[in-house]
Amino acid sequence: MTEIPRALTSYPSLPNQGLGAELAARIQLEPFNAIATGIFALAILHTFSAGRFTALAHRVQQGHDRKARAQQRGAGPSVVAELLHFLGEVEVVFGLWAVVLFVATTVFMGWEPAKHYINETVDYTEALFVVVIMALASTRPIVGFAEAALRTVARGGGGTPAAWWITILTIGPTLGSFITEPAAMTICALLLSRQFYDLQPSIRLKYATLGLLFVNVSIGGTLTHFAAPPVLMVARPWGWDTPFMLTHFGFRAVIAIVTSTVTYFLLFRRELRAMATLAAVPDIEQPDDEAGDQALLPVPGWVTAIHLGFIAWTVVNAHHRALFVGGFLFFLGFARATAPYQGRIELRTPLLVGFFLAGLVIHGGLQGWWIAPVLGSLSEQNLFLGATVLTAFNDNALITYLATLVPNLSDPLKYAVVEGAVVGGGLTVIANAPNPAGQALLSRFFGGSLSPLGLMCGALLPTVIAALAFRLFA
Repeated sequence: MTEIPRALTSYPSLPNQGLGAELAARIQLEPFNAIATGIFALAILHTFSAGRFTALAHRVQQGHDRKARAQQRGAGPSVVAELLHFLGEVEVVFGLWAVVLFVATTVFMGWEPAKHYINETVDYTEALFVVVIMALASTRPIVGFAEAALRTVARGGGGTPAAWWITILTIGPTLGSFITEPAAMTICALLLSRQFYDLQPSIRLKYATLGLLFVNVSIGGTLTHFAAPPVLMVARPWGWDTPFMLTHFGFRAVIAIVTSTVTYFLLFRRELRAMATLAAVPDIEQPDDEAGDQALLPVPGWVTAIHLGFIAWTVVNAHHRALFVGGFLFFLGFARATAPYQGRIELRTPLLVGFFLAGLVIHGGLQGWWIAPVLGSLSEQNLFLGATVLTAFNDNALITYLATLVPNLSDPLKYAVVEGAVVGGGLTVIANAPNPAGQALLSRFFGGSLSPLGLMCGALLPTVIAALAFRLFA
């Protein structure tokens, strides 16, 4: 049976013929490489065009409604509009193109190789983990616990929206080094939605905040060796532990997070201070769909403690699907038994994010043929810049994983590729695994669809600051 993807060690090394010649030789040896990468490129273009599909869906639905009114009949949803809206959902893009990839793989390589790749080669552990940890982190007891902890800090600044904004964007992202980046992203996004986005800031400040959040979470996971996906990929092969991460990456990340947040605060200080006069945010103790008309009861400490225990179990067993998925099933039973304290358990958004990541790893697993030689051909500074740029179009964990396959990589080059991968993790939705979670939770404040250009512009300044912090303090 043909191996998919082809082992990187099976390609001939052509060190004296240049990168272009090496990539051309790899395509000649395995033509399917070009097909898989072409489909991946189309999927990326689709993510950048998702907003256009959503806007077109609205126009089609409006035209459908006008036609229905003219014919004096009930409007109802337009099938075409619903299909266009589906194509505009960023979370489903890579899954849709994974179907195209699977068909192409079957046609060119055969049914058995295609089935073996999808079912046995691709590792979906990270996607499943994000679903579970995101669902746990978005529960009412956990969000309430995080909000109470951060409120203590925010009160030092008067408890204003600006104080909350600074607190969430500085302390929240560093939680990614302990409870994992997806959990930190979920908590930060939920708190920002309540304490900031609900106050309807300007569109510039919305995108600046989102970009800052994505960048800070991406670099905020580098204080330890076990919580951030791009760090997890290299920690064991390269022998990095938490003291090493803290002294080589962590303190630089903290400098970058504080500097970027203070910089954006100074740029938007007038608007942030003016938000203090706006109406208060609704309290978290509100009934929801499952609670009906009966107000939810205050969350007892023991319920919060058990929730924290489920999160700890999930984090500790992050690499063991049977254990953390089994734990999640027990959690659902516990949540049902303690329903008066829980509210509605949100599963739709975590499942969509997991679907997004599963599609991404299916595509990403076939891109090593060109990413590995590109990384191996760069000098230290160019490797840092290359990893930063490549991360914008590939999950940064894939970039660092492929770096571990490059033989005889020196320590400075190892540092450069990891720094570049985490620094560029906020530029796009697909750059870092937790970003789709933030996008899914906050997109309603952007008309239901994020502008990729708006996000990139919002993340650009924090990315530059992070790059300087990692490179200047090297």
